[in-house]
Amino acid sequence: MTTHKLLLLPGDGIGPEVFAEVEKVAAFLGQAGIVRFEMERGLVGGAAYDAHGQSISDADMQLAHEADAVLFGAVGGPKWDSVPYDVRPEAGLLRLRKDLELFANLRPAICYPALADASSLKREIVEDLDIMIVRELTGGVYFGEPKQIIDLGNGQKRGIDTQVYDTYEIERIGRVAFELARKRKNKVTSSEKRNVMKSGVLWNEVMTALHKREFADVQLDHQLADSLGMQLVRWPKQFDVIVTDNLFGDMLSDVASMLTGSLGMLPSASLGETNPKTGKRKAMYEPVHGSAPDIAGKGIANPIAMIGSLGMALRYSFNLASAADMIEKAIAGVLDKGLRTADIKGAATSTVSTVEMGDAIIAELRKGA
Repeated sequence: MTTHKLLLLPGDGIGPEVFAEVEKVAAFLGQAGIVRFEMERGLVGGAAYDAHGQSISDADMQLAHEADAVLFGAVGGPKWDSVPYDVRPEAGLLRLRKDLELFANLRPAICYPALADASSLKREIVEDLDIMIVRELTGGVYFGEPKQIIDLGNGQKRGIDTQVYDTYEIERIGRVAFELARKRKNKVTSSEKRNVMKSGVLWNEVMTALHKREFADVQLDHQLADSLGMQLVRWPKQFDVIVTDNLFGDMLSDVASMLTGSLGMLPSASLGETNPKTGKRKAMYEPVHGSAPDIAGKGIANPIAMIGSLGMALRYSFNLASAADMIEKAIAGVLDKGLRTADIKGAATSTVSTVEMGDAIIAELRKGA
């Protein structure tokens, strides 16, 4: 049984609570002889700021570089609203993405049949929904320079953020999307705002050329980002793989996540380039939800997205697709039995706690082991 090195970064808010459940799942996988993890723990976000005055320390960044994969909880909360901008909790997440060169963010939006009524849309629109949003993660307006606020005098200021993309950045995220599509329904929708943004014009040109040159067997459609947002809430099942830039990917993936009923349901993966010598890639896995400080410490957070993130690590970092399938099947089994945390209660008459949901998933895993 191979041992894989995991760095655990629980973060803030509900992060430590959902992490406790994913650690139980990891321990079960080891006990069942499926996979063994060597786990180290670090600090990120507000917790790191309180301890070190940084959103992530250099020592913990070194651990991230040495790990086979990073599991990340959530960061932020009102407690740190007034800290300097460059050490705000979210800066730790951005540093991890940038320093580990995690350029490809995979955000699945899956609606389990048992939760179709939990969505704000009609059952027939979301039932059996299964789409993947591929978001470019290390370029674009979040990292472009200049990025500053200028004092213009007379009480006026100017805020500047710069949207920048080079050809190679668009090509490498495009390849991820096309390769994923070949394993799914063979359809990619590329999204930008070429009607008003020069970076969108380039994005469209590069994606079109890449498709013609390397992926002509995959269906490629282009759609403006605002129109795509509208279509996501109109008829989301028309999409398979959606690929887009950092800014639009951030917004569209949150829209897609709510089609499933709750942010608490959805995992994500952030991947780097595959090392041609070792076959390994840097990777970080995290739930789509935030730190939810309003419910932190109450024991009611949904751990499914965090547990699903471990499942994505099994699939994309460790080539353990059968183990990842086990986790997804266990989650579906728990939901089919009617167990619900507060965020996905819907018409249910009762809810379970964070710990109870984690225990129920492990019970389902034992059945399938």
